[in-house]
Amino acid sequence: MNTDNNLSRMWEGCLQNDRKQQEALYRALAPKMLAVCIRYANDRDEAQDILQEGFIKMFNNVHKYRGDGNLEGWIRRIMVHTAISRYRKLKPMVLVEDMAENDMDSGASMNANNLEVNDLMKLVQQLPQVYRSVFNLYAIEGYSHQEIGTKLGITELLSRTTLYRARNILKEKLMQLTSNERYCLAG
Repeated sequence: MNTDNNLSRMWEGCLQNDRKQQEALYRALAPKMLAVCIRYANDRDEAQDILQEGFIKMFNNVHKYRGDGNLEGWIRRIMVHTAISRYRKLKPMVLVEDMAENDMDSGASMNANNLEVNDLMKLVQQLPQVYRSVFNLYAIEGYSHQEIGTKLGITELLSRTTLYRARNILKEKLMQLTSNERYCLAG
């Protein structure tokens, strides 16, 4: 039985409020959805809280999925919206100009040309919360600046400016990695 059939069977069970099927769906999708939540959270514990909150919202609103599009995509959007809602409730929208220096181990030798996805995600995690949210929504989730502004309660211009700054911070971090590598190779 393929994965789509398994998800369909689990979803049918969820529509009938079958706890075993709900648990099966959770177990099947939690790792992927946790990866989404981690991009918006400050740490793994917060990401797990967002994940739990998102699944509760999803299970409470199973009747709202009309079958348009991919079920996994619908659940992913719930996770993103949950992360954004949590952020808006808990923290005021404040732009941070400076990032903490030396967040990364200065003795680490890395090749910026061969960075793994996990390494890049770690760099994104180092961004201040608002920068990380805008960067994730735009670059990874594919939202427009207008949509981001609406979701985060900021202007479209502020979304564009924040993305620009986030990209510059990431470029600086990548340049630091490259220069650290050259230093390690020369020494």
